[in-house]
Amino acid sequence: MANFETYLLVLGLLLGAGALLSGIAHRSILSLAIFFLFAGLVLGSQGFGVISLQPDSQLVQRVIELTLIVILFVDGLEAEARALRRSWHVPFRPLVIAMPLTACFIAAAAVLLLGLSWRQAFLLGALLSPTDPVLTSSVVSNHKTPLKIRNSLNLESGFNDGLALPAVLIFAATLQAGGDRIWWHSLAQDLAIGAATGLTGAFLAVKIVGWFRGRLALVPHYQTLYAFSVALALYGAAKLLGGNGFISVYIAGIVMAGIAPGQAQTFSRFSREAGEILKLSTFVIFGSLLVFSQLLADGARALLLVAFVIFLARTLALLPSLLGTRLDWPERFFMAWFGPKGVACIAYSLLVLSMKITGGETVFRLTALVVFASIILHSASDTPLANWFGSHSGRHVKVPHPSSSSPRTP
Repeated sequence: MANFETYLLVLGLLLGAGALLSGIAHRSILSLAIFFLFAGLVLGSQGFGVISLQPDSQLVQRVIELTLIVILFVDGLEAEARALRRSWHVPFRPLVIAMPLTACFIAAAAVLLLGLSWRQAFLLGALLSPTDPVLTSSVVSNHKTPLKIRNSLNLESGFNDGLALPAVLIFAATLQAGGDRIWWHSLAQDLAIGAATGLTGAFLAVKIVGWFRGRLALVPHYQTLYAFSVALALYGAAKLLGGNGFISVYIAGIVMAGIAPGQAQTFSRFSREAGEILKLSTFVIFGSLLVFSQLLADGARALLLVAFVIFLARTLALLPSLLGTRLDWPERFFMAWFGPKGVACIAYSLLVLSMKITGGETVFRLTALVVFASIILHSASDTPLANWFGSHSGRHVKVPHPSSSSPRTP
């Protein structure tokens, strides 16, 4: 059976099983992320070989491409709404201070432990700086977690995918250019055209739907489909014009939410559901690509880097950034732990791998090792730690209305 048909069969069965097990997963350490990751691992080249995929295959690249389009578009739509609705003071610090510091700490550790060049190391830091809302969903939906922490983690994960993208593209471009002095010129053009396409296209899209809404009775369901079509069209338009399509869709989401804040939730509904399917699909692909003999090729030094990234890098960056806030120390350490690496890291690393840059395979291998460890540790600890934190702190908070703070994943 062809790989595409096999993958569709496997994915359909796994999505059905995941839906049936979602209630159990929500209450236990068995998260859907772990379930889909290990399903890919068992069925991939490391296991029975049912799914035979390569990182540079068309199927992998297209799924990752669609996943990034949807993730960045929804992040843009929802980040603006969350920023306007909630206190920005606490989540602003992890984004503006802790996120760059985390990337720098990871880069320094990669140079010292593994001897990577500084450009490769900073690319690795940029890849591993975003956090993943899929792996924090149990935390932000658990009423035993204080509301301000839930809001901060949710807002941080919504913004940081888009914020990390320019850094990833910049460092990847320096490696791809091989020292060519004009690399920045093509990159600036790439980003500028992408941004201009997203800005212009989003403005026109909102004006068009407003014109039709004023003259025709638009079905709400198709308004969500309309927004999804805008994301796809602007990605394609930016690419055809020689720009970066991912930057285009992220900016388009922010602009559409800013111009029509009352429609942001309607715009994002269909894309959010599609995004969940694509994210889980990415976990299956990621698991099927894992080969432990390759992941561990750098030996104990790579494991030391993994330990540093997961246990120390975010903590060293986040704790100073939270000084002066009203969060107590248990709350700060709780936020520091929940900086999991997931879908965005996987998607960006596969995107970088397809660019054929210098040292790209090493960067991908290290990213994959960190993400694998993070999925296991963070997915297994979110519910127990949230329950423990709530029971020992006495901060039981009433669950807010789903439209204001519900997580983006079940």
